[in-house]
Amino acid sequence: MSELLTREQRARSPEEAALQRQYAAIPPGEPVRLRKGTSNLFRDRRRSSQPGLDASAFASVLSVDPASRTAEVGGMTTYEDLVDATLPYGLMPLVVPQLKTITLGGAVTGLGIESSSFRNGMPHESVIEMDVLAGDGRVVTARADNEHADLFRGFPNSYGTLGYALRLKIELEPVRPYVRLRHRRFSDPEVFFAAMAEAEPDFMDGTVFGPREMYLTLGEFSDEAASVSDYTGMEVYYRSLQRRETDHLTVRDYLWRWDTDWFWCSRAFGVQDRRVRRLVPKRLMRSDSYWKLVAFERRYGPMRRLDRLRGLPEQEHVVQDIEVPVDRAPDFFRFLIEEIPILPFWVCPLRLRDPVGWDLYALERDTLYVNFGFWSTVPLAAGEADGANNRRIEEVVERLGGRKSLYSTSFYDAETFWRLYNGPVYRDLKEAYDPEGRLLDLYEKCVANG
Repeated sequence: MSELLTREQRARSPEEAALQRQYAAIPPGEPVRLRKGTSNLFRDRRRSSQPGLDASAFASVLSVDPASRTAEVGGMTTYEDLVDATLPYGLMPLVVPQLKTITLGGAVTGLGIESSSFRNGMPHESVIEMDVLAGDGRVVTARADNEHADLFRGFPNSYGTLGYALRLKIELEPVRPYVRLRHRRFSDPEVFFAAMAEAEPDFMDGTVFGPREMYLTLGEFSDEAASVSDYTGMEVYYRSLQRRETDHLTVRDYLWRWDTDWFWCSRAFGVQDRRVRRLVPKRLMRSDSYWKLVAFERRYGPMRRLDRLRGLPEQEHVVQDIEVPVDRAPDFFRFLIEEIPILPFWVCPLRLRDPVGWDLYALERDTLYVNFGFWSTVPLAAGEADGANNRRIEEVVERLGGRKSLYSTSFYDAETFWRLYNGPVYRDLKEAYDPEGRLLDLYEKCVANG
């Protein structure tokens, strides 16, 4: 019996064996998904009579090794729990996505980005190895240098269509107690993005309030701070960019600076009105609380019905993150400002850390990209079909040599989708790890809303 066969057929752990039994018990043809209390996806999904796989046994930090600067983590572990486990050692993940309830497995299979991405890439680029429950029911260990290297390189951007990450070993980096922020204001997008391309701080992102009001925030680790700001209560972080040139936060508060108000999306619920804010318990001012309100609206539509009664135009949800090369970023900036009326929006630089690249989300090596994040609704013109704005965004992003994340609605036809997201390699991976098609394929899940 080969070494490979022995390792894949042996019982790995009681938790993995129990999950495999759950998976095997799902009838063929029924949708398979994880049972999760929170979600950061903004696209509809097909409902199932099945309760979903209970992977709660994989929701903890298994170990932190300060000597090797690594951690072993269950795939369902949230970044909030991971950060709380690593900071006491003076360490943090190389990239910490903005929202506390994003899980390690979710960020690796669905991509992620934050203000360290211009030097550390995406979360999956700090993964050393991972155990994956594959579509064929096996649990395999994938690394860049073993027999499952194809799965290791193809797992990012597969969105659970090849399998689910159960355990991940990741790199960590050292931190200092505070982050010193400088908010630089710009009025010209060309100058703004040029400054972004030249800066070399520890952290960097930007916020755009209007065609001539944009801020580049540069963060540096610091051992000292005369005073620190608190944006977990009455004060709203993104508003401070317009009022302060410098600021200090504890490293933990810096990592979660966007979560308290879900960037700026809490304003839709009135929480930025100080009269309302005083009444909201601090423990509820976090992104997953707002997400529950959004989920209720999406399911039952009380606000949509009220808008119709008021005679307001139909609204299209435009919730997207895209990347374009930095030299094309001014072009996308102008398109967004002129044609998609969403303000503010977020920008964040990104460069691949791994020179080899990743199979299902191809970015050019040695190229700085800029992520644009814009999340709101846009009124539809008379006679305009739902999806019109999102389709224009997809066309412009492709024309500018960019890529679009798939966590939200997508409208690509199948031919375009597979050209952009490496259909031939994906089909080989599907045949190797899910030959019976127990899991949806990537187009079914991310475009056809399976």
